[in-house]
Amino acid sequence: MSEEKTIKVLKICILIGICLLLLGHYLISYTNISQTMGVTGMVLSAACIALGLIFSLPTKMYLTFLLVTRENRQAQCLQQAKSQNTKPEQKKS
Repeated sequence: MSEEKTIKVLKICILIGICLLLLGHYLISYTNISQTMGVTGMVLSAACIALGLIFSLPTKMYLTFLLVTRENRQAQCLQQAKSQNTKPEQKKS
């Protein structure tokens, strides 16, 4: 899988994780799911939050790692190109 596809998949995973976190928070805070469903409602809300964390946190760390390594590679390429263009020329005698 190319780096661009990997980054796109990771961004989608982060979005899914954030949506699950928000859903779990909404279920706990604004609905009466814990009162109507009891323990099952609380477990459902907690599961949404847990899955949201599972989706969002590790992918953020990996995505940050990929972006930093890409930025370092680009900086090295620019530095090499700059050093090749600024080499002193030898005088012809």
